[in-house]
Amino acid sequence: MELSLAWRLFKRELQQGQLLLIILAITLAVLSVSGLARVSERLQVAISGQASQFIAADRIIDSPVKIDAAILSKAEALGLKHVTNMQFNSMVYSGDKFQLVTVRAVESGYPLKGDIELTSGKTKALPQAGEIWFETRLGGLLGYPKSIELGNSEFVLSNEISRLPDAGFNPFASSPVVLMRMEDVAKTGVIQPGSRVTYLYQFAGDEASLTAFEQSVKPLLNSTQRWVDVQSGDSPIAGAVKRAERFLLLASLMGIALACAAIGIAAQRCCQRHYDVVAMLKTFGASAKQIRLLFGTHLLLVTLLGIGLGLIGGGLLDFGISYLLPPEIAAYSPPLTRPLLLGISTGLISAFMFSAYPLMRLLAIPPLRVLQRQLEGLQLGMWLHLLLSLGAMALLGYLYSQSWTLTLTVVAAVLLLAVLLSLLGFVMIRAGHSVGMKTTNPLQLALAGLRRRARQNAVQLVGFSAALVLLLTILALRQDLLNEWQKQLPENAPNYFLVNIAPDDAKPLNDFMTAKGIVATDIYPVIRGRLTQINGEALISNEQSEAGEKGRVGISRELNLTWRNTLPANNELLEGHFNQAADEVSVESGVAERLGIGLGDKLTYVIDNQELIVKVASIRAVHWETLQPNFFMIFTQEALAPFAYTSMASFYLNDQATNDKTMNADGTPKDAVILALIQQFPTISIIDVGAMVGQLRQIIEQVSLSLSLVLALVLLASALVLIAQTEAGMATRQRELAVLRTFGASGWLLRSATGLEFALLGGIAGVLAVIVAEFALYLLKTQVFELNVYMHWPWWGISPVSGALIVALLGVWRCRQLLSQSCSELLKAGS
Repeated sequence: MELSLAWRLFKRELQQGQLLLIILAITLAVLSVSGLARVSERLQVAISGQASQFIAADRIIDSPVKIDAAILSKAEALGLKHVTNMQFNSMVYSGDKFQLVTVRAVESGYPLKGDIELTSGKTKALPQAGEIWFETRLGGLLGYPKSIELGNSEFVLSNEISRLPDAGFNPFASSPVVLMRMEDVAKTGVIQPGSRVTYLYQFAGDEASLTAFEQSVKPLLNSTQRWVDVQSGDSPIAGAVKRAERFLLLASLMGIALACAAIGIAAQRCCQRHYDVVAMLKTFGASAKQIRLLFGTHLLLVTLLGIGLGLIGGGLLDFGISYLLPPEIAAYSPPLTRPLLLGISTGLISAFMFSAYPLMRLLAIPPLRVLQRQLEGLQLGMWLHLLLSLGAMALLGYLYSQSWTLTLTVVAAVLLLAVLLSLLGFVMIRAGHSVGMKTTNPLQLALAGLRRRARQNAVQLVGFSAALVLLLTILALRQDLLNEWQKQLPENAPNYFLVNIAPDDAKPLNDFMTAKGIVATDIYPVIRGRLTQINGEALISNEQSEAGEKGRVGISRELNLTWRNTLPANNELLEGHFNQAADEVSVESGVAERLGIGLGDKLTYVIDNQELIVKVASIRAVHWETLQPNFFMIFTQEALAPFAYTSMASFYLNDQATNDKTMNADGTPKDAVILALIQQFPTISIIDVGAMVGQLRQIIEQVSLSLSLVLALVLLASALVLIAQTEAGMATRQRELAVLRTFGASGWLLRSATGLEFALLGGIAGVLAVIVAEFALYLLKTQVFELNVYMHWPWWGISPVSGALIVALLGVWRCRQLLSQSCSELLKAGS
């Protein structure tokens, strides 16, 4: 009987529109989560897919020896494509000229992602047997011969390489690259037992197979083998991709918080409407079990309908937005399973957890309410409601993001908003009683309404403030991320690096740059040295640590050291002062954190078999994405004066082609400038990173589009919540308008008072939103995104005014029908 009664109650209230608010809230929650999850995952997969072209694969195993064949068999069993490459250094000869080169020997199928860029265009083909493809600068150094000798064999130079997709970015790896077939390596006789060779095993496939492969294979790798992906740090866009993915996660997580707030408000309203029903059922002898079953089933039916509509809406949202995306992004289609499960979980968890407190109050309504309507039964503690709500939000947040940092940041922001709303509610309730008596003008009537509905207004402020907090936070982060990337990659970002600059070549090189109208960065001296001790404690390698030797694990290679008198433009001083004394050094923050280095620590270096002891004077943050010379350690010139050095610099050449010729400041074709540079300075190595900069800009553009689309989705969700929120107090407001009309209040007075009341609510919500948004942004920028923290002072004026205008317009629009009705119509509608 209870199930039948629940079904009839559900159908009747659905037909009468009484369930509109809670169904809309649940639908919004599921739509926001499933739709945003689907779109966010599509964007994440697309960004990662585009970024994977930087490593020519989805995953790489970098090893100094051949890996176990069982690993490759595992990849094949999972349906992954794979190729094996070799990389080693060797000398090549042409007549009486010779040059050290980096040899890339590749199998058929390379590259798995991206294309090889030749001077004649892009291709996926490989050199034929007996051929070598070569970098432009090798041709300049050897005089563009027809063939070269490598080991015991001679190879034809058949094609000129502009860039390999996995060329990476290491200005200190100055050897030109040549590309050959793996089958040709044996006949060169270069690789012998003990030769230093790097094996690169590249893999590509769907994300599920890659994840399974990583989980099974990664634990098997030893300390000399590395697992590489686009976020490993070796890729120049790793930071951009990581930040973009965190932003997408945060946007969806904020959407969950917003939807949860809407469900809580709607559930409260829905349960309040049934207080009289419960009282009557108890009066007629219904048991507590019967009532629980009745309203539990009723809530379940409402929830299932909301989930169904939300999933349909989320699918339509994704389907519609996919048409707005560029083809290279829309082509990626991640699995539907996770968005569907997230949507269903969000609907069920949020509906029942956020409805638990209102439902408990509903079930505790006494039968005596039939005679005394002010009775509301047991006044359960709000701490229980807060605990259930935060628990549900934290659970959903972690299920979605798998990040406690992001989840706890959102929960902390919600707690701050709750504290501020509690204080505000207390102030409003304690306000002077005389306000309610003076209602001769719209402002006094609006203030009286605010005080009279203090608790209801506090609930409304939850929705208004949450929506504004979400908008401000997402908008600020999006703008900060775009500004950060724009600073890192301005239009004239360096696209060439010069390394191995001899001291005697520094002035002639500057003169050459000036004559050609080329603006270059400062010339940085480069000295190789090894960090051996920290505060007298010897450093050991990872291998020594694994073998059981005691000591602090250090850096198992030589570092590139430099000196400067001033802080580089792309560095930020975090602690201490930049070097002033000869025995001081500045350390990059990442290395300092990894090695446990702090201000005042004494570091011992070995340079040219000589010890150098210096004191840490400062810790710096370095923007590695700027594609400018960057260093872990910066000394004073006096400290490194005794040691021999070469130098490096970077510069920009115009990449805009006209009539198939790229012209520069002095009108010289770009290729001619590079050739003249090679001929005049044959010992200087030139590294072209222009193609990488172009790819990086393409990735940033896609990321920017992603951020804009997610922001648009959040704006839509926030607007829906604001509209739904204004529904919460319509029944109470209708009765009050009927009373005021009865006592002769004019239509103008009621319209003005209603608009002012909503404007005051919006203004208060705007102030609360700024406070909470600044708090949330501080946590997010310092703990998640690693961005500069600053106050958004314009918000303190814009947010309250915008909140007042938006909420006032929404409120008046929603109340327009009530405000236009006569006294009798209002009384009939409310009866």
